[in-house]
Amino acid sequence: MVILSTLPTTRSDGRAPDQLRPIKFEAGIAPHATGSVLVSFGNTRVICAATIENNVPTWMKQQKVPGGWLTAEYSLLPYSTHDRKQRDISRGKLDGRTVEIQRLIGRSIRAVLDLDKLGQNTLWIDCDVLQADGGTRTASITGAYLAARLAVQTLLDTGKIKENPLTDSVAAISVGLLKGQPLLDLPYLEDKDAEVDANIVMTGRGRFVEVQSSGEESTFTPEELQQLLALAQKGIRELAAAQTAFLSRELLKLG
Repeated sequence: MVILSTLPTTRSDGRAPDQLRPIKFEAGIAPHATGSVLVSFGNTRVICAATIENNVPTWMKQQKVPGGWLTAEYSLLPYSTHDRKQRDISRGKLDGRTVEIQRLIGRSIRAVLDLDKLGQNTLWIDCDVLQADGGTRTASITGAYLAARLAVQTLLDTGKIKENPLTDSVAAISVGLLKGQPLLDLPYLEDKDAEVDANIVMTGRGRFVEVQSSGEESTFTPEELQQLLALAQKGIRELAAAQTAFLSRELLKLG
């Protein structure tokens, strides 16, 4: 049970404090990828594409590490924000936020991936933000799992691997405290003013992959942290159910 504060129970977009934004998944958005999904968390929209490369990194070959590998890249497209964002390549380097997020995406999917069962393959995950309105990293993780699952099914159907290397699903959501009110799935207008901001990554079986939580010029109590975690768990259960329903339809089409 999520215990919320007694502050106003509706938000600027009309949602309840514990309500997700409208969630949508659209498969096949990038037809040249092995698996791809356009994921929408409200007005945040991200293309998540998974591509299989029949090779592994040089360091794995040199160290004779068995199995495959997964790596992720993330970018905010220049037109995804209100003010045009300069491409990283034009600046000659990745910014710190980009590096942090793509490492988080990679860790999140590897947490539910048996690399030995992937064989001598690299699974590339590319997450490109079309429209940013808060929660781009959580939408990316949620969509990246779906793209990876579709890509894995292609490997299975073509006989390139014998077993599904994905051991569970994974999804992520943002939570935060705004004027003392715990809120689920914050859009930009809420996120920018939140006293506490957290991003939670969990598996479909309810195990934590990562908990990122910080006070924005503020602090929070153990009780408030527990409220935020409970709120995130509720949201991720709903995301996991949406992922399952989406995959049931899409995998049936592939079959």
